[in-house]
Amino acid sequence: MTIDTGKMVQDCMNAINERIRNLKHLNIIVAGKTGVGKSTLINSIFRENLADTGIGMPVTGHMKQYSKKNFPLSIYDTRGFELGKDAQKEVKQEILDTIRKGHAAKDINQAIHCIWYCINTASDRIEPEEIDWLRDFAEENQMTQVPVILVLTKSFSKKNAKQMRDCILNENLSVCQVVPVLAADYEIDEDYTVKAYGLDTLIEVMTQVLPDELQDTLQNVQIASLEQKKRRAHAAVAAATTAAFGEGFAPIPFADAALLVPTQVTMIASITAIFGLNVSRSIITGFVSSTLGAGGATILGRTIVANLVKLIPGAGTAAGGMISGATAGLLTTALGEAYIQLMTAVYKGELKAGELTSDAGRLRMKELFKERLKANK
Repeated sequence: MTIDTGKMVQDCMNAINERIRNLKHLNIIVAGKTGVGKSTLINSIFRENLADTGIGMPVTGHMKQYSKKNFPLSIYDTRGFELGKDAQKEVKQEILDTIRKGHAAKDINQAIHCIWYCINTASDRIEPEEIDWLRDFAEENQMTQVPVILVLTKSFSKKNAKQMRDCILNENLSVCQVVPVLAADYEIDEDYTVKAYGLDTLIEVMTQVLPDELQDTLQNVQIASLEQKKRRAHAAVAAATTAAFGEGFAPIPFADAALLVPTQVTMIASITAIFGLNVSRSIITGFVSSTLGAGGATILGRTIVANLVKLIPGAGTAAGGMISGATAGLLTTALGEAYIQLMTAVYKGELKAGELTSDAGRLRMKELFKERLKANK
């Protein structure tokens, strides 16, 4: 069984599009007083500037939904919290009604998955009525138990943010975590700028509170933590490696290594969705041709298969060698780890699509793949 480069590329593109199209929809409610920096927070943490659209769809008298076509995220933004106790009660009820409506639909795409309650650290205090509101909300939220994360926005001073965080934790509120954040760099004067921080911590907390069905979606939409993207991508490689080990448990000839292709195509699609990059056909072509080789015989290519025998003691002979479960897993791991490094380079702007399709780019990817084989053997 063989496969050519063109078919492999098309299979990858089809799988990537399907994987992204089938991501579950993440829904977050963002609450807090006007001026706490909710828009800056939202636009700094996600790869689409939802809060800048100005065309949020009214959901209730105090809430708007922000979303974009083909982007698996909706932000429900509450407003007017500071307008007095009556408004606060209305906001609470509207949030609860929205949660219950989503829960009743019994569809993960319609459910509310998390609440960010934002407090301005620069105000130096949390109002007693906000503490009371959070306690009352927790009582009424017991049925659905949507997780609440307190986000301390505008945390210009880490010392003040820590003091406020400790103060809030002493209240023993029913919240998952209290996260100080400075969503964007803040210039004190021409000589000193406070660098943004805390967004990666917020994403890490989100990975802890969201169900597994939403983890790929979270990584797809967020731009705050490359490390969390890589961690999820490594998990996708591990899953594919396990599957490949099973496929290779009954040894197959090197010539039939294309039997592993569907597993590896699925892995590449998952990693691409996790990184949330607009991966062009040229990038996939460059990667596949680099690892496939000019021979186009299998996912490894004739050249790399021949070299594989030298790289992996006991893998087989050049003529009629057999792929064991361990070897199949090793090949899949190397391919996945090489692709993660490619996505990381593209994500960081260190590599352009055109570079990968050049002779130098393909050589770089081939050497990277061989390095991953040696590192994982």
